[in-house]
Amino acid sequence: QVRLMESRGGSVQSGGSLRLSCVVSGYTVDDYSMGWFRQAPGKEREGVAAVSDFGSTIYADSVTGRFTISRDNAKNTLYLQMNALKPEDTAMYYCAIHRVRWLGPTLSPSGYTYWGRGTQVTVSS
Repeated sequence: QVRLMESRGGSVQSGGSLRLSCVVSGYTVDDYSMGWFRQAPGKEREGVAAVSDFGSTIYADSVTGRFTISRDNAKNTLYLQMNALKPEDTAMYYCAIHRVRWLGPTLSPSGYTYWGRGTQVTVSS
């Protein structure tokens, strides 16, 4: 059984930082892109950042320069370092594994097949 377990998010003030992690069990992620997505109330799920199997990354314009995605295949773990957080970053954050091997990173949710249950990040002004 494939499980993706996000770390606890949290509540921070504007300008603060948080680090999310996503531990995968029941699946070897080495050959697959992984990504972070978020969904705010009343909005569609959107891609935040993704990293390919070989380490290439892509970011949404809204988080470029503030967020950093990374992965540790030995630990089957994905990370998202979030700095200079803004109230508009408030959302439920999800990690996911892409369904296609050896594909470059993509922010479209439709290509991802395994998802975590999400963790709440709240940024207050």
